[in-house]
Amino acid sequence: MKSETTNTVLTLVLAVVVLASVLFALQSIFRSRQLRNLQAQTIACQSNLNRLNLLLNEALVYGKVHPDINHVIQPFEAKPATR
Repeated sequence: MKSETTNTVLTLVLAVVVLASVLFALQSIFRSRQLRNLQAQTIACQSNLNRLNLLLNEALVYGKVHPDINHVIQPFEAKPATR
């Protein structure tokens, strides 16, 4: 009798562990897919930011030759940190 009870308890523990393992594996798969998507979005954002910085730098150079455009460029210029 005691052996059957132990066997039943261990079988239930094994079933819970297997179920938890499957859930963790699925969660890992979904999270890794989400991470790949977020990495692609991050790369796209960084690329856009680099393009914008290049455009701003070109506008600053243009502003040195044509000072009438400086009032448009000034809000976008990098300001030094005040610390």
